[in-house]
Amino acid sequence: MCPTTKQKHRGSAMDSAAKPSASLPDWITDSINGGSLRHVDLDTGINGWASPPGNLFSLRSVNYLTKRQKAPAGDYLLSPLGMDWLKSTTKLDNVLARPDNRVSHALKKAQSQGKSMKSFVFAVNLQVPGKDHYSAVFYFGTEDPIPPGSLLYRFVNGDDAFRNHRFKIVNRIVKGPWIVKKAVGNYAACLLGKALTCNYHRGPNYLEIDVDISSSAIANAILHLALGYVTSVTIDMGFLVEAQTENELPEKLVGAVRVCQMEMSSATVVDALTPQIQPAAARVMGCSKGMGESKKIVKEMNEVMFVWMSLLRWGQLLCGVGNIVSLPATVRLLRFWWDGGCAAVPANPDKANNGLRDSS
Repeated sequence: MCPTTKQKHRGSAMDSAAKPSASLPDWITDSINGGSLRHVDLDTGINGWASPPGNLFSLRSVNYLTKRQKAPAGDYLLSPLGMDWLKSTTKLDNVLARPDNRVSHALKKAQSQGKSMKSFVFAVNLQVPGKDHYSAVFYFGTEDPIPPGSLLYRFVNGDDAFRNHRFKIVNRIVKGPWIVKKAVGNYAACLLGKALTCNYHRGPNYLEIDVDISSSAIANAILHLALGYVTSVTIDMGFLVEAQTENELPEKLVGAVRVCQMEMSSATVVDALTPQIQPAAARVMGCSKGMGESKKIVKEMNEVMFVWMSLLRWGQLLCGVGNIVSLPATVRLLRFWWDGGCAAVPANPDKANNGLRDSS
């Protein structure tokens, strides 16, 4: 993706462990070890995060445009800095700008001492809506400037239209229920900027991408049903800028994280900076009807969608429920219930058919 980029990820958790921690700046060490989800062993860890080898992902190779070939991704462009699993009474936007953000605090402390002045942080904030709002925030960073002219540089400094057409997630199931892996497979890719609403926050030394899962009514409803699987699923998630021209190939991962059998209760509670008051009816999945009717609709959706959930895996839900929306009958059924019961939630037709299928 950025052939002139010299930055290299250290390959895997094993490589990182073999490298003396003293060689890492303090702010990076603090970021890796200070998250609400702890840094765990790549193969045996649970309820934490690890750093999977880049070669586990297949991305567009140098001759993809002519031969449609893919190749192992290799080294990351940026190094993983950790993961936060956060809980709040309101949606958490632009977390790197918050005064209580630990990664920003660690970097500012280093820079106040004249260190790491050229460092840069890239963060992805997956926003999970509900009565309590959750955010899974993935941090990646570098001590060196991003090479001018590279695809990553253009993405960081480009406009939102360019970013929406390039921001991609790739994921693979490492561990999970047998029927999930057998029915759906292990690998999926999606242009998140086309499937869901992404808000980009560019700071002086960071770019944060807030992925609003509530922007898709279908993804929102299904995701809430899927969260019951997270304690039995281990998933690798990689983020990249899609290469679309020959001089942008081969694709490279910005970074990747393995989420190991996460527990919902492990979230760190974060105070809302601005109080937000919601109508009582809006607290039930955005429905505008009365509480009793809303509960009935949700119950009916649960009964139908429980069957479909056995055919899905968690990673594809974060990709915009790629496979399920390709089933016309399922879409019509969901839209019937959703449009009838939750008129307050926009159908978002602009995103209904864009980016939802697996992207290559």
